[in-house]
Amino acid sequence: MIERRTKADILFDILRIVQQNQGKAKTTRILYGANLSYARLKKYLDYLIQNGFLEKIEKESVYFVLTERGLSFIQEFRKVKRFSEAFGITI
Repeated sequence: MIERRTKADILFDILRIVQQNQGKAKTTRILYGANLSYARLKKYLDYLIQNGFLEKIEKESVYFVLTERGLSFIQEFRKVKRFSEAFGITI
């Protein structure tokens, strides 16, 4: 049986993809990397922007840029995952 990703897992995936692209990424890169539909991605991107994890930059094209808060989320989420896996707990 395939386990579904939690909201936190999806948010982590989106932020991780942006981080892996030198801290900025276009919508399409995030869409394919996070394996989400456009509608779901838009919902999550709006949430991340509203809560200060990403910034939307609109110049010649649209980019999403990782903020300090977003970077902090990535680091802390990795710690929580390692801790939970050490005890065999699924988060």
